[in-house]
Amino acid sequence: MFISSHSFVNKYRLISLSAALVFGVVGIIILLSPERVIAVFNQLSPMLHLPISPVEPGVFLRALAAAYMYVVTLIALMMFINPRVVLLPKLLAHAKLASAGISLYLFVFGEPYLILLTNFVVDGIIGLTAVYLYVKMRRFS
Repeated sequence: MFISSHSFVNKYRLISLSAALVFGVVGIIILLSPERVIAVFNQLSPMLHLPISPVEPGVFLRALAAAYMYVVTLIALMMFINPRVVLLPKLLAHAKLASAGISLYLFVFGEPYLILLTNFVVDGIIGLTAVYLYVKMRRFS
């Protein structure tokens, strides 16, 4: 089935705006209450026979996590505003795939915390989606 460039650009913009909104909300949640985020995963961990993660993330790590979520939110919002800038999904793909890869590394070679495995899966899917958007948008530019 042929997808017109206009139709795909509209879908691209919808995905980008949705990502920006989700990233922004997650960043705010991490900034304001990272302990609660970790606590939710710790409640699920025993059901999957995984260890409980330490709850205190540290102030510096909270700042870094919130800054990262700000940057990916901004990239996704810029993708929505100006979908013809094909560098943007490439940047988002790099950020999310790096996050996924580091999470997988820490899960396998560090502690097998559910929150790390979940971040690997979620950011991996987002990263691969961004690669897909990048490849498709290159065709239209």
